[in-house]
Amino acid sequence: MLEPAYQVDVVVVGAGVAGLFAAHRLTSAGVTTAVLEAAPWVGGRMSTEKVDGFRLDRIGQLLLTSYPELTHGPGLEALVLRPFAPGVLLHSDGRHHRAGAPAGSGGARSALNAVRALASAPRSSAALPRAFVPETAPPARTGRPVPSDRVQPFGIGTPLRLRAALARLAATPVERLLARPELPAGEALAARGLPPRTVDGFLRPLLAALLCDPDLTSSSRCADLALRAFAGGRLCLPEGGADVLPELLAAALPTGTVHTGVRVTSVSTTRVTTAEHGEIRCRAVLVATDARAAADLLPGLRVPDFHPVTVVHHTTEDAPDTGGHLLLDADRSGPVAHTAVISRVDPSRAPVGRALVSSTVLGTPPADVDTAVRRHLGRLYGTSTARWETLAVHHTPEAVPAMRPPHDLRRPVRLLAGLYVCGDHRDTSTVQGALHSAHRAASALLADLGAGRSLHRADPAATPARAAA
Repeated sequence: MLEPAYQVDVVVVGAGVAGLFAAHRLTSAGVTTAVLEAAPWVGGRMSTEKVDGFRLDRIGQLLLTSYPELTHGPGLEALVLRPFAPGVLLHSDGRHHRAGAPAGSGGARSALNAVRALASAPRSSAALPRAFVPETAPPARTGRPVPSDRVQPFGIGTPLRLRAALARLAATPVERLLARPELPAGEALAARGLPPRTVDGFLRPLLAALLCDPDLTSSSRCADLALRAFAGGRLCLPEGGADVLPELLAAALPTGTVHTGVRVTSVSTTRVTTAEHGEIRCRAVLVATDARAAADLLPGLRVPDFHPVTVVHHTTEDAPDTGGHLLLDADRSGPVAHTAVISRVDPSRAPVGRALVSSTVLGTPPADVDTAVRRHLGRLYGTSTARWETLAVHHTPEAVPAMRPPHDLRRPVRLLAGLYVCGDHRDTSTVQGALHSAHRAASALLADLGAGRSLHRADPAATPARAAA
């Protein structure tokens, strides 16, 4: 009996969010797909450690409800997004300044208040992301509120032109943003005529958190896209942890599509070689790994620099209540770029009666990172952290690909007919970038395979599950 010409239409290498998202588009078009993952689990860098009832993200990238693929992508119908309180808290000169609070909350009409009020105003149910949870976080179960004399409305002296600039940015088509002159984000902020207080007190710490880039060396186009997403949505977290997103994608694929613990050693346009199961013949290959692993399989692919990220998780019975806000350090007075009482935003991440405080250090961490972070958190929250318990310290040296100019936000995903690549290193270094690159790669692949006409099928016995078994 003759062997079939191929065992599966497409092999996707890597079960991170990009690979899984692409697999959804392919299987939905009737293309048989096998997703091969070297690790014992799906998700790649979007992983969550479980410790004594806590759910601790390893990188903790911030998401935004305005990410189109995140809120309307296939396989993510069951995703629940838990929003932070509107705007952010900024720590500066020993006080908390609220950016984006509703007008009148502190007596001053901040320019940013108007923009954020527009973005967070009630909309029709049809306009809301399907699984967005608006203002449903329950009251803090533990902790003291931050004293009101330490919370100030942000924006006293903020020019009205900032409001106009951000409002325009939220409504500007993406392609127009990509056509702007490109500079390092820090230089672009200085060149746009905004007051130093606005730049250093709000835009720099916000962009550093969104881009995981403390020195703002990223492309100004990437920074514009991040600000546009912030102005048009809400900072949020996936309910239950970062790994919920890839797990939902994997669970929604046809049974037998995803195979973990399978290491791919080489790829070509018509076959994939694995360490465990030999060769798998196919019609096309999509490499959806991180940038370094992709370059190992595809010699000549550029490996970018990376931004390291360290996340320190603490628990306490008496954490301060910052009202569900993300707290940024505008003074850069310590290693923590941003922090939050995560259990206030998503109660499912901590046992009842305990608070989870997660803090992010961008760049190279100090030698004794936990001690330095505790000291800094004491100043940021205005409370003693001596009795806080450290749950985990997660350091990821290659957490986020750098996007220094010139940065092509639409890096090619089709290397040649039959060989494709996707991931956050082909777009913007965000979850949205990974999903969007997967969308582009799947579209190119389907076009090359001739989606819409009847695809030749291999022997029914040679299913994706059997091909990888």
